[in-house]
Amino acid sequence: MSALFKLVLAAAIAATVASMGAHAGPKRTVCTITVNSSDEKEAFRQRLPADQFQFVELVERGRPDWLASACQQGVRCDILVISGHYDGGNEFFSDRVESAEYLPVDEMERVSCSASCPGLFSQLKEVYLFGCNTLNGEAQRSASAEIARSLVRSGHPRADAERVSRALSSRHGESSRDRMRLIFKDVPAIYGFSSVAPLGPSAASLLNRHLQGGTAETGSGRVNNRLLASFSAHSMTATSGMRDNDPQAAHRRDVCNFADDRMSAKQKLAFVHGLLGREMAEVRMFLDRLEKYAGSLDDAALNDPAATQALAAITRDDAARGRFLDFARDADQPGVRARMLEVARNLGWLTAAEERSELVRMFDELMTANAIRSAEVDLACTLNKDHSLDQDATRLQRAGVDRVANAAVLACFGNADGHARVLRALTSPSDADVQIAQVYVRHRPIADVNELREVTTGIARMNGSSSQVRALQALAHHHVSDPESLDELTRLFPVAESVGVQLAIASVLLRSDYHAIDKPELVQTLRQHRLKSPDGANMIDVLIRRLEAR
Repeated sequence: MSALFKLVLAAAIAATVASMGAHAGPKRTVCTITVNSSDEKEAFRQRLPADQFQFVELVERGRPDWLASACQQGVRCDILVISGHYDGGNEFFSDRVESAEYLPVDEMERVSCSASCPGLFSQLKEVYLFGCNTLNGEAQRSASAEIARSLVRSGHPRADAERVSRALSSRHGESSRDRMRLIFKDVPAIYGFSSVAPLGPSAASLLNRHLQGGTAETGSGRVNNRLLASFSAHSMTATSGMRDNDPQAAHRRDVCNFADDRMSAKQKLAFVHGLLGREMAEVRMFLDRLEKYAGSLDDAALNDPAATQALAAITRDDAARGRFLDFARDADQPGVRARMLEVARNLGWLTAAEERSELVRMFDELMTANAIRSAEVDLACTLNKDHSLDQDATRLQRAGVDRVANAAVLACFGNADGHARVLRALTSPSDADVQIAQVYVRHRPIADVNELREVTTGIARMNGSSSQVRALQALAHHHVSDPESLDELTRLFPVAESVGVQLAIASVLLRSDYHAIDKPELVQTLRQHRLKSPDGANMIDVLIRRLEAR
């Protein structure tokens, strides 16, 4: 055998051994969380070499605690692929009605922050987030004017207050990108979308084309510019997880103090107490998490004497209580003020009676300032859904019922005169008044048949404007069964002068009691008098089919 041949043979053997050695190591695990389309998962499965990658689907259909189950099984992921619609902050979900699976972002934070599941995310090299806005950099919350005012009130010069307010917005704004960086700490490559993501089949097609060009970079932990180029028309972007020296690392530690399930109730309450000692401007930025945690403090959570003592220490902190309530009363948004008052009650700073008094005071101020709009009416009725505030309605009487918006708040508080005033407003020519009434009757449906008939008759006399459409839409949620009211609406249909009014009538009838309608006559009326719609088939066609099928 010649020396040259021996050299070539040795080189070939060495190359073969090296090649075998490259693939002889443990397979990398691709974990998939498929709450909607499986197209992206299948694209990876078909293209990644089976001798190098193994796939584990974490979702167990029909089991709500599937993520906890994966933790218990000791699954360790090298690559994570999440496929699902993303609502921009709270969860990944499916658009399939029959699917019950979803992925809460809070649960992802818990897993990331808790050592109860150390392996699931700890060795990740790459994360793929196939959902809209998963890496959108826009802040979910901002430090509003109330925060700057709080800082000025506590002694900061206005320029400093505005600067600190901007810094708080930057640190605590928690964009989708920030939350994913927080959850996937130390992960070198996180892929997602800054706006609308491609649908599953389109994403799979782009992945297939990309992976046909080679898979060597997949799972390397290095940002794959070729992949970004493949999705360049679909706003794909990449980032990396937070590290210990990251500017937002301190914020992550705070978040994890809420999310870490290793911490005892005493430890979490001690953290909350420390948080409440900071500037109230910063406390406000944690309101979502503070509200959720304070609301969880039931008897079961406080069965430990140490936890009870820790909560008592917060309750006795008059300085923190005063600053918190002052900030709440100065909040720009009544909804934020109400939420902070509820937190104060859950922390023992307000009794239930004192909370009610604070809420009445808030609405009294708003009514006196003529600052009630649809949102405030919705808030009033929501806060009093159990009628616990009815007893305080008389304290609002001085604001009167001359303005429909004020009358609606009084009605939400159980005031009969306010209720009557709002029902009259439902058939008003003023679209703003009808909108207020629409919000009110969504919370307090018309239960009295005589009131329903009076409202229906009033709607039939309206002039076919957008206000009439809005009033009919309010009626659609009542599932009307009264024959006289339904007859009034069927008589209105043939004389209606706009398609919008006819569609709104059809919407009411679709949700009504079919047994109270003369169906053959109504079908004939619908066919004979319907106005031509530029959109073709519509709700009137649906109503006709339903009537003929019954």
